Amino acid sequence: MTSTDDAKVTWLTQEAYDRLSKELERLIANRPVMAKEINDRREEGDLRENGGYQAAREEQGKQEGRIAQLQALLRSAQVGEPPVSNGVAGPGMIVSVRFDGDDEDETFLIGSREEAETAGVEVYSAASPLGKSLTGAREGDTVEYETPTGKTMKVTLVTAKAFSG
Repeated sequence: MTSTDDAKVTWLTQEAYDRLSKELERLIANRPVMAKEINDRREEGDLRENGGYQAAREEQGKQEGRIAQLQALLRSAQVGEPPVSNGVAGPGMIVSVRFDGDDEDETFLIGSREEAETAGVEVYSAASPLGKSLTGAREGDTVEYETPTGKTMKVTLVTAKAFSG
């Protein structure tokens, strides 16, 4: 799965779409169980001192947050392969880069954290400073980006190939 900031499209492989859809169905199906758990805990007494109730409410909040996230993701998803061009970095591409001052290349997928479970390779978000700076770069290009600590880094794109899953 990959996401592009410009187009606001999330590309999902069929496998990723199916996996995320099943997770969403499972979470929605679990709502009555969670509501019963909260109700059972509520009946245990004083809610201010009821750790089980508080834990159940917290878990419900996490579940509802994940449901909302998955619904938004799947609503904007396009299933299939993203438009890619070998030699140009961007979402859906496996890239090898060399950081300024390093002797070895680092390889990773420019994609989404949702893809990290099944990608079999480290994933850097297309929305991260490194992902943004590499998007559109061609093999041999050197780009700069600012780290969260404010340091400016230089990185050279060695290769960019379409991710095949």
